Amino acid sequence: MINNLYSISTFITLVIVSYFGVRSSKNIKNSSDFAVGGRNFSSSQVAASIIGTLVGGASTIGTAQAAFVSGFNGIWFTLGASIGCLFLGAFLSKPLRNSNVNTIPQFMVTYYGEKSRIISSSISSIAIFVHITGQILSTVAIITSLFYISENAAVIITMLLIISYIFFGGFLGSSIVGSLKTILLYVTLSISIFIVLKEFNGVKGIVNTFPKDPWFNIFSEGILTGLASGFSLVVGVCSTQTYLQAIFSGKNYKASRKGAFISALLIPPIGLVCTLIGMFMRANYPNIVSKQALPLFVTNHLDPVIGGIMIATLIISVVATGAGLTLGISTMISKDIYKGFINKNADDKKQLFVLRTSILIISLFATIIVFLNMDSLILKWAFLSMTLRGTVIFMPLIFALLLKNKTPKKAGLISMITAPILTVFLSIIDVINIDPLYIGISISLIIFLIGYNIKK
Repeated sequence: MINNLYSISTFITLVIVSYFGVRSSKNIKNSSDFAVGGRNFSSSQVAASIIGTLVGGASTIGTAQAAFVSGFNGIWFTLGASIGCLFLGAFLSKPLRNSNVNTIPQFMVTYYGEKSRIISSSISSIAIFVHITGQILSTVAIITSLFYISENAAVIITMLLIISYIFFGGFLGSSIVGSLKTILLYVTLSISIFIVLKEFNGVKGIVNTFPKDPWFNIFSEGILTGLASGFSLVVGVCSTQTYLQAIFSGKNYKASRKGAFISALLIPPIGLVCTLIGMFMRANYPNIVSKQALPLFVTNHLDPVIGGIMIATLIISVVATGAGLTLGISTMISKDIYKGFINKNADDKKQLFVLRTSILIISLFATIIVFLNMDSLILKWAFLSMTLRGTVIFMPLIFALLLKNKTPKKAGLISMITAPILTVFLSIIDVINIDPLYIGISISLIIFLIGYNIKK
């Protein structure tokens, strides 16, 4: 547990960031402002939105934990996220931004018909919701390990922070929080890497402390395993409404593309510093629990004021990811399910009401699920979420962009339903020793190839 100075610094930082999230509501005039920032985001705002939701617990605490266990192999999450952002900027930003839609299911309608809208939005919402649960569990783990707070109280605090970040300001609030989080991360991690290098007596000291293999080998678990880790992040970035929503928010496709490239540039240094911190903790505190590597570094080696800011930043990193994912679901509920099927004549005021109401309902439901699964594994939720997102969105999106009017419509609909169901089923019975994500991608690919050949 940390002393009062850390607690005070942490509390003040959280209050300030929450204030800016709430304050952004004054710029929200309609549902478009709430969902995609009025489509007027600069490249830096697009980047802040992506980083704000993509860089969470896995990029910081999880990366330090992995580095504590196996060294540079832990950098794969942020490296893969960077590659995903490059792919998003280079290949997807122009067609997605120029489509002038609010959600990826709306984009799917052009190639797969109205049925694809409800199918993709429903399954994607379930998949993203699963990830939100994992983010809340991550935040609870941070708060309870550092403060004298019960798990139930930590869940409530987490949900209040999520609501403060997006309920009032929507995507604009998420972008503002993302900007503040990125600045705080870079400032605190810059101080941290200075301390690490000083304690190690420079880079040479780090090299001399650890053997080359496995500590400096990013393929220490195998080339295919490493590449698979990177690919899973590319699939995740390109299949998640939250990250694509940032592309939709750009004032034009050039701003969206540049924002994705800025994200690709800024994310890897965060992973590199957290990797070195994890290795530093392994060298000096080899007997600690691996997931405590980064939090214990903060409390043992940073000034209380700076340490408190960094603790708050770690909490914000995880909470902001959960907030962005929540906003992604609420946008699909409002635009695809409510406006698309329940009330096609809904005016803008009603859509905005549904957006905000959805946020509250999702937050309440997520709280209940977390209370019932407090002791579950955090990564279990992340892997399940990635599997569902990748199978329902990734291949249909790629084929639509590649084939355009030649896209097999029926094959796409069958893929959106069949691939996720078969993937989850095979994961449950556990008869194939292959990552479920690749099973789902393969099933989807086979369905599309058959459909394309039949249509041709």
